[in-house]
Amino acid sequence: QGTVMAKFASENLKAKTAVIYVDNSTDYSKSLGKVFKEKFEAAGGKVVMEEAFLAKDQDFKATLTKLKTANADILFVPAYYEEVGKIVKQARELGMTMPILGTDGWDDPKVADIAGADALNNTFFSTHYSDKDEEVKGFVDAFHQKYGHAPNVFAALGYDAGKMLIDAIRRAGSADPEKIRQAIEDTKDLKVGTGTITMDKNHNPIKQAVILENKGGDRVMVAKIMPDAE
Repeated sequence: QGTVMAKFASENLKAKTAVIYVDNSTDYSKSLGKVFKEKFEAAGGKVVMEEAFLAKDQDFKATLTKLKTANADILFVPAYYEEVGKIVKQARELGMTMPILGTDGWDDPKVADIAGADALNNTFFSTHYSDKDEEVKGFVDAFHQKYGHAPNVFAALGYDAGKMLIDAIRRAGSADPEKIRQAIEDTKDLKVGTGTITMDKNHNPIKQAVILENKGGDRVMVAKIMPDAE
């Protein structure tokens, strides 16, 4: 996701400068910030300032005021929805009008409740699928039919993981854990609920990500980006 958002920032938004605001209490956030910086700068951009907060913080305005002075093209906040909602709300109150970018930790309707729909305009985040994507419609409809509500991102990823495991067991032709492990490692072009997965040499699932834009209280798919395999 760090790779995907760096690509989106440089290629789609034509951003030349960025500031990064990470949650220092999670490896999720710190690693995404690190990869984003590496990939964004490799694409010719420049990260001009980096700051951090801690989960459960409430007031972000002092740090946001500092980040605002950098006059960057975009703000990257790879964090979870509770803090993200407050950061976006407070950033807009400070007059920070630039695009704010994030990752799948944003993927919860509560972000809009916390930040407000207006503040969320001109924000973008990467996630695993869009329920408006025709390619994913079969999975979304089947889930809705069975459970009576739309899947959230964790339900979708759980389904994908289950399909991946079943496929590996089938290909291994055995219940031997080592053979199943090897089959998972060798997964290539497997069609799952939300896309197609290939495992790279570092055991990262290489799968197309979607970029959603928060716009007028709705979430609109604006891009599909395939991360590079390492």
